[in-house]
Amino acid sequence: MLTHSQLKPDDASFRKIIDSGDYFIGKMMSGQTLRILDLEGNQAADTLFYNAEDPSERYSAQDTIRSQGNVYLTTGSQLLSNLQRPMLEITADTCGRHDTLGGACATESNTVRYDLEKRCMHACRDSWMLAIAEHPEWGLSKADIGHNINFFMNVPITPEGGLRFADGISAPGKYVEMTAKMDVIILISNCPQLNNPCNGYNPTPVELIIWNN
Repeated sequence: MLTHSQLKPDDASFRKIIDSGDYFIGKMMSGQTLRILDLEGNQAADTLFYNAEDPSERYSAQDTIRSQGNVYLTTGSQLLSNLQRPMLEITADTCGRHDTLGGACATESNTVRYDLEKRCMHACRDSWMLAIAEHPEWGLSKADIGHNINFFMNVPITPEGGLRFADGISAPGKYVEMTAKMDVIILISNCPQLNNPCNGYNPTPVELIIWNN
């Protein structure tokens, strides 16, 4: 459901541009609101959330999908943890829907899906692994990398029940906004994928904006 926010970027407590192919890892406090802004349009932001007090509790695609009865996220969606507790709630969305099924690109999947020579191309799982290696203070390891949300990514379900990567439905200036229900660690890979249309074959930056409660 398309909904607009009343929050003003000038009132934000934090702003950060994530370049294409780069990562972000940081903390968001309960009651704060996060906006992910698609600056140039048709860009996928592969995102994971963890309970900041105990990262073994993390975003669960299965529980979120089952609870809301929908494989896409938009305004009103509650992002549930593997303990079935609300982690965040989407409070504004000018894109319309966000993918929960497509997963994140990896060197292995690039090889299988596209070509052996694509194996050395950078991928979202590389970005996540680099983030946790460079920031051990968050207490995450490879074992904590699970199923993610692809904000802005368009992954329709085929009549046969499969998935396909399609042209994006986002555009420059579109955003999704969510309010934290607990203190969370945010881990984002601003997707570098060049082999399918999830980034319009041209990865671009996104901006993170956070407001205090």
